[in-house]
Amino acid sequence: MKNIKRCLNLKLPPRQSAFLWGPRKTGKTTYLRARFPRSLVYDFLKTDLFLEFSKRPALLREQLLAKNDSVLKYPIILDEVQKVPQLLDEVHWLIENKDLSFILCGSSARKLKRGHANLLGGRAWRYEMFPLVFPEVEKLELLRVLNHGMIPVHYLQNQGYQKSLKAYVQDYLKEEVFAEGLIRNVPAFSRFLDAIGYSHGELTNFSNIARDCAVDSKTVKEYYQILVDTLLGIFLEPFKRRQSRQVISKASKFYLFDVGVAGIITGRHLRQEKGEQFGRAFEHFMLMEINAHRSYRELDYPINFWRTKSGIEVDFVLGGGETAIEVKGKQKVDRTDLRGLFAFIEEYAPKKAIVVCNEKVERVYKGIRIMPWRKFLRELWNDKIIKGQ
Repeated sequence: MKNIKRCLNLKLPPRQSAFLWGPRKTGKTTYLRARFPRSLVYDFLKTDLFLEFSKRPALLREQLLAKNDSVLKYPIILDEVQKVPQLLDEVHWLIENKDLSFILCGSSARKLKRGHANLLGGRAWRYEMFPLVFPEVEKLELLRVLNHGMIPVHYLQNQGYQKSLKAYVQDYLKEEVFAEGLIRNVPAFSRFLDAIGYSHGELTNFSNIARDCAVDSKTVKEYYQILVDTLLGIFLEPFKRRQSRQVISKASKFYLFDVGVAGIITGRHLRQEKGEQFGRAFEHFMLMEINAHRSYRELDYPINFWRTKSGIEVDFVLGGGETAIEVKGKQKVDRTDLRGLFAFIEEYAPKKAIVVCNEKVERVYKGIRIMPWRKFLRELWNDKIIKGQ
């Protein structure tokens, strides 16, 4: 894992601080130690350090003021900073009065926000770390991606990856979220995660999920928001440039941050590159890549989906209608697979219309590019699919 060159480019000018957020095991700590090898590191996953600084946050200031300038000229890394939110007042003082810079790393800013912690008022830039992406992995294997997911340790693991994924769901998605005080009703939250299994990547019906979880819709919405705030998932909103009674404009779709984690929750294991489950996982993988590209390239383009009430759909609409993308897990795309794109083109005339699929050679059919997924991802990461706003 240490030899994997990550796409994140965390480059700071002198005296500039930053937050780095991302789910557990995505490689934040490994990345920071490689990127800033001379930086002083405080890791609050260490129990003794956590207890010491929780009792006396001023220790940070006292210890840093005793350091030589040769040490303090590099950013100071506070790992899992959300565990000790009161430290942020000390960080603020040290930035303002001593011109120190910090990299504040953690799995979620939600606890900090809920506790009204000092988020430094714009003094720190914000970055995110995602699971592995296409340019970071040589000879990427599609079925391995869809089954293992792209969390580095899971993707690289040859045996026992399913046990590791199950442990991740049990120990992190449930116990860690509970331990951070983000939920109180663990059984209901567990039922909610099970419910995600049948609703993942589909139009979200809060009332139906609430019924299955034996809680109210407001609580279900809060559970979803916890996953979004902890960077464990994203909502896609429907594309609605113009009002139309025939187009779905309110219901959103929810996707977890990693295709392997989604596979464990949905009970999916793929043995071949075909079928409905393969198609769903394939679509999810493409979304993961698009979402990471948008963040790593610092491009602020929206990602939406488009669907009519009659069921005609386009999986992803990028850049406010600039690019329309349909994902098909098929080795041969036919005209019936293009109905959604044809309808969207007629209505909105996007600059680009693309089908990402499992065909081996690219072709064009009536202005629609039918692209092998590897070529699509190469062009995406070379900024040829979308360039942002």
